[in-house]
Amino acid sequence: MHDDRTLVEARLERVLGERIRPAVYPESVPLEVAVWHAPGEPVPVAEGLAAEPEPVEVGARWGAPWGTSWFRVTGTVPEAWAGRTVEAVLDLGFDENMPGFQCEGLVYRPDGTPVKGLNPRNQWVRVGAPAEGGEEVRLHIEAASNPVILGYRPFAPTPLGDKETAGGAPQYTLARMDLAVFDENVWQLVIDLEVLGELMAELPADAPRRFEILRAVDEALDAVDLQDVNGTAERARSRLTEVLSAPAVPSAHRISAVGHAHIDSAWLWPLRETVRKVARTTAGMTALLDDEPEFVFAMSQAQQWAWVKEHRPEVWARVKEAVAGGRFVPAGGMWVESDTNMPGSEAMARQFVHGKRFFLDEFGIENDEAWLPDTFGFAAGLPQIIKAAGSRYLLTQKISWSRTNKFPHHTFRWEGIDGTRIFTHFPPVDTYNCSMRGAEIAHAVRNFKDKGAARHSLAPTGWGDGGGGTTREMVAKAARLRDLEGSATVTWETPSAFFAKAEAEYPEPPVWVGELYLELHRATLTSQAGTKQGNRRSEHLLREAELWAATAAVRTGFPYPHEELDRIWKTVLLHQFHDILPGSSIAWVHREARATYARIAAELNGVIDSAQRALAGEGTVPLVFNAAPHTRAGVPAGGARPADLEGRTTLDARPGGGHVLDNGLLRIGIDARGLVVSVHDVEADRETIAPGRAGNLLQLHPDLPNMWDAWDVDAFYRNTVTDLTGADEVTAGPDGASVRIVRSFGGSRVVQVLTLPPGERRLVVDTEVDWHETEKFLKLAFPLDLHAERYASETQFGHFFRPTHTNTSWEAAKFEACNHRFVHLQEPDWGVAVVNDSTYGHDVTRTVRTDGDGGTTTTVRVSLLRAPRFPDPETDQGVHRFRHALVPGASLGDAVREGWRINLPERRLTGAGEVAPLVTADRDAVVITAVKLADDGSGDVVVRFHEAHGARARATLTTGFATTGVEVTDLLERPLAETQAPPLDGDRITVRLRPFQLMTLRLKRA
Repeated sequence: MHDDRTLVEARLERVLGERIRPAVYPESVPLEVAVWHAPGEPVPVAEGLAAEPEPVEVGARWGAPWGTSWFRVTGTVPEAWAGRTVEAVLDLGFDENMPGFQCEGLVYRPDGTPVKGLNPRNQWVRVGAPAEGGEEVRLHIEAASNPVILGYRPFAPTPLGDKETAGGAPQYTLARMDLAVFDENVWQLVIDLEVLGELMAELPADAPRRFEILRAVDEALDAVDLQDVNGTAERARSRLTEVLSAPAVPSAHRISAVGHAHIDSAWLWPLRETVRKVARTTAGMTALLDDEPEFVFAMSQAQQWAWVKEHRPEVWARVKEAVAGGRFVPAGGMWVESDTNMPGSEAMARQFVHGKRFFLDEFGIENDEAWLPDTFGFAAGLPQIIKAAGSRYLLTQKISWSRTNKFPHHTFRWEGIDGTRIFTHFPPVDTYNCSMRGAEIAHAVRNFKDKGAARHSLAPTGWGDGGGGTTREMVAKAARLRDLEGSATVTWETPSAFFAKAEAEYPEPPVWVGELYLELHRATLTSQAGTKQGNRRSEHLLREAELWAATAAVRTGFPYPHEELDRIWKTVLLHQFHDILPGSSIAWVHREARATYARIAAELNGVIDSAQRALAGEGTVPLVFNAAPHTRAGVPAGGARPADLEGRTTLDARPGGGHVLDNGLLRIGIDARGLVVSVHDVEADRETIAPGRAGNLLQLHPDLPNMWDAWDVDAFYRNTVTDLTGADEVTAGPDGASVRIVRSFGGSRVVQVLTLPPGERRLVVDTEVDWHETEKFLKLAFPLDLHAERYASETQFGHFFRPTHTNTSWEAAKFEACNHRFVHLQEPDWGVAVVNDSTYGHDVTRTVRTDGDGGTTTTVRVSLLRAPRFPDPETDQGVHRFRHALVPGASLGDAVREGWRINLPERRLTGAGEVAPLVTADRDAVVITAVKLADDGSGDVVVRFHEAHGARARATLTTGFATTGVEVTDLLERPLAETQAPPLDGDRITVRLRPFQLMTLRLKRA
């Protein structure tokens, strides 16, 4: 037989595109259209429905950037259409290639009942099935003219990312607004041909099944009368029955399809627009559930559910009904799909506390899975947090984006720093926006790394990022793929059903230990420094507010601000979303974030001040309040008393220029350039700075990645560097313990103050940058005379180690990494820590000196600022303040302590006398991360702590109040029945912890 494969395939493409798809709507009549443009921000639904619109014609331009237009469409179903299915086809000016990234709409009936969302891949509304002739049609569309930020020329700087700079030019042209006959036979034929054509293209060219499909498709196309597609569609479908009914082979891969609409809580749109995106999507998905009895839809992010409840009660009613039916499924159990690298220990825990509690309170549903398809890598401390929240599984897709190394598993157990293992799945379909195309399904099968041992994978199915969700076309394709020869089988299932099957068939999967590092988007650890600083400071202010409010509540009857703290926590958690905290959202998002963080700081400082004044009482005793988890200057952790001040610092001229700071513990040499050329540890008689090198060195790199400007820094940025060694001023500080340096470069200015506090083994570096660079990367370097093959980086509830070498491609790919409050490097008897108050990105490199002693120089560099131009063309422009400290001679325990110290400066008040801590631990290795009153209002005290040094610990907790009972709980403060409570002896509780073990205790008050 002659090979005419390409001929038939080309025929299919043309006939399907030019004749069959257009015949889905064989007849149409125009609707009458009128529009009212809402002034300013979106208006309530009732106001939009009541507004008086003006007539408008198809072809008219509409929609200023970020505007809202209320369209009213009216018409009459022609008498001749009686008994036929009729739909409104409503095209606001869509580009089908941009679902979720441009204009959208939510359709309402005149009484305010929501119908469904409109987007580029979902433009229809059923108005009769079948319709009676003469039926009047009246619909309202709340249309959002969200501008295209990520266009066909990607990453182009644009002022459209903020309503303050976007202008008022109309963005869209009103397109088709018709009533049309919907021919379901033709539509079904389209799906048949698409499924078979896509499957055929993925089969081997010499496979018999491919040619069986080819012949059937050829016959079906012969059966179509191109002048009467609607009259011959059923005949054409009959030619495909046999190939569509051939069952899959028994060994076929099994895909669990989960309806999905990944909705970024903010990204190329502001938070307020996400509220409406969620409403559009959930309205559409509840409607699709009504039409498709096998369909299952899952939605994560409790915040988004809460938005629907608060802002769209009419949609919320339908969502609640669908949840009760078991097919609209809360997923993930987190407040938002957060970044997991940068949130602190307590914040990461509270993501699960508030997320799971919302779903429990609203629906009585508890999720077993963490659902984070799009998060930019996963911190090594996360597994035990997932487990401590009562969950068992993790799903993500993002690691497939790694540029250098291919991850070796799709289903595995992920082991965290404490040994906790979480059953984890990476969907091999490699997208969280699966549309059931044959290429996607075939890719999942070929790509699946665990063949032979496992057979199940998951496919999140629906348009996402900007929402939209699953379409009826995707559901129809999945129905044909349920059991089809040549394809994986597809079944709609909930996430929990998938994980139960996957774990049952693969009880001993491979294990991956340590962080799940994404070899991409590394610059998200630095972009938008103001947002990152707001997050870090909010986390620590929340710790203080809970600690002092709980202490004051127990001691003085101070009213514990449950509702206020709950609201603020949720706001902070929202801003940890994986495009807000990472700095990859539009200017509008970060402008609002900075304002929000300022408001939060004012509120929390007010709570802290009120609680501390209640505790201090009236008096003249100078009190220092210490919110850190370690005693300092004689002030106990979580308590207040006069500080013990010891020692003094001297400041002298340095031979050859510059200054010398000396406090008897450290001697710091600062040259005439303002660079630190010596940090001598007096007790160890050890120099910290590498020979011939200088610390406190600011370095400037060009920074134009190949793509994803705010997200990425590419390795070639290191090829060019400018050391900022010129100084405008180097002067002694007025306190006699500091040196002030001023530098200018480009359009920017830096003022630094180097301080050596009396009696302390740390050099504090305060840096103020008035930043006006473009596409530059600013680093702060400390070259250390230290030989270390690995370094410790703080993460949630502990730390983990990364190599300083690049032996393999896995190590080389980690050229920019995340830490929380410290990094620590150590030789067996001596170490150095670099601690920070608000930065995350860093790099550590090592070289061997070829002159002099031939020793090793290990350089720690802190990432301060970037200046990408997309999606925010003014990223980080303006004044920023950072604080770092270099701690020579530091053990890991010192690094932990100093990291907390720099983030929780002491507060000073006068009062009646000392304030005893509410709870203390007698071992520095046992770090208390939270002291608070129980969320249920019972008055119980909740204490969360962990082992922080990476060793076993036996510690005694002492309570500063009468305690009648102790329970070990999960993060949601629920007793763990299988865990024996530690013994209580009066006011003492003895605990034993494994390395990095996290524990939460609930202490009942007398």
